[in-house]
Amino acid sequence: MAWNILFATSLSVVLVFINSSGLAIALPNLSRDLDSTASQTTWVLLSYMLSTTTLILVFGRVTDIVGRRRLYILGIVLFMLATLACGLATDATFLIVMRFVQGIGAAAIITNTTALLTDVFPKHILSSALGINASIAAVGQVLGPLLGGVVTELFGWRWIFLAGIPISLLGLIWSLKLIPHQGPQVRGERMDYPGSVLSVLSIALLVMGVSWGGSLGWGSPLVVGTLVAAVVALTAFIVLQRHKTHPLIDIALFKDRVVSSLYIAAFFNSISNYAIVLLASLYLQGVQGLSAIDAGLMILPSPIGTMVAAAIAGRLARTVNPRWLTASGMVLISAGALLFAANLGVHTPYIFLAIALFLVGIGVGVFMTPNTTALMGRVPSTRRGIANAIRSTLQNAGYLFSTALALAIATGGLTATQQLAAYKGTLFGMKPQDLAAFVGGVHSALVLFGVLALVGAIVSIVGTRPSSPGRADSVVMTDL
Repeated sequence: MAWNILFATSLSVVLVFINSSGLAIALPNLSRDLDSTASQTTWVLLSYMLSTTTLILVFGRVTDIVGRRRLYILGIVLFMLATLACGLATDATFLIVMRFVQGIGAAAIITNTTALLTDVFPKHILSSALGINASIAAVGQVLGPLLGGVVTELFGWRWIFLAGIPISLLGLIWSLKLIPHQGPQVRGERMDYPGSVLSVLSIALLVMGVSWGGSLGWGSPLVVGTLVAAVVALTAFIVLQRHKTHPLIDIALFKDRVVSSLYIAAFFNSISNYAIVLLASLYLQGVQGLSAIDAGLMILPSPIGTMVAAAIAGRLARTVNPRWLTASGMVLISAGALLFAANLGVHTPYIFLAIALFLVGIGVGVFMTPNTTALMGRVPSTRRGIANAIRSTLQNAGYLFSTALALAIATGGLTATQQLAAYKGTLFGMKPQDLAAFVGGVHSALVLFGVLALVGAIVSIVGTRPSSPGRADSVVMTDL
């Protein structure tokens, strides 16, 4: 039964992550087809990630109160219907709205998957199950651009969405049949509505501020005001959580230094690696003039690295201290980002890009399973929904900010015409200085990601180190 549930949930998980990253390669074709502006093109990517990221935390609390099955099934239905609407979109504004709705369904799926697996798998094989789940998510994430390139070139960008409908329907049928009606639930606790609003508001304002910073300038009154408002909302949220009887976030989880460090490391992992494939895609199509399918094939070293490493990491997590595995993954991501940056130019030889993407892919695969397993094995069963939701929120916030930062930095020094050319994949036909300006922006973004990955490696080593031999964290971090 447990393995069948893993199979059923995997169908939805892989679609969620393909839809998150699959448009990276298709973006130039989509932008030309819908005649979208640079800002609209950016929000086709960000709207999905914004709704997913802001609602994961809220849904994590809901699932602990009302149960996992109900919200999970509803998420699949909403995701499937919105995906169909995205495939039929005729203008950029409608597509952005439907991507936002699609992200709501994705949030319900992401929130429940890891918690469902933790509920049904015995502890002695849980790491293997979570390893497979993490592998599927990572592969869906990194294969998205490749599949997006192939599908876009052969059938058109709309089929990135439409081709997933039968798979989503199959996942729904299997889930209705297999997922238990009963599971761990908290009793007598209420939903924290003010906290939910503040959490959504703070993340949304931060994303908008970062997104606008690249085009309007970081000193723009609108950008500064938005970022200040985000900090105020986040501060109010934290204060409220400390005084609520039944808060959205269980503050007690953060009293454990190891748990807090695992969360922080997950955030630095996602923010440092996610947009590297996006930058590679825009560079290959915009600067080197490659087609969507050729660019998709050239980013293949990244998913190959992830698949190889994730398959091994699930087994290693049983015997090797997870903090060394997670730290190693972060170092590999940093090495890949910095290698890419060091050799970046208008005519960069592909060998350097391939090696860099392969290192990043291995780093992602090595990091994910030990980090997730250590976290889910440490929290109480009745708090796994919100514990996983916090992890997923931070991870998806990393994806979201990685994308926003990458686009803001890579195109921040370009004119409106140059920005549009970068998104439509037509920079290669412009003046050399235009190409150089974009390449310089990509270089700066890659260096930033390399540094952030090193910070994550330090957190993984220092933050999860046991305080004393007799402490519980020593057991958790070596036995999982």
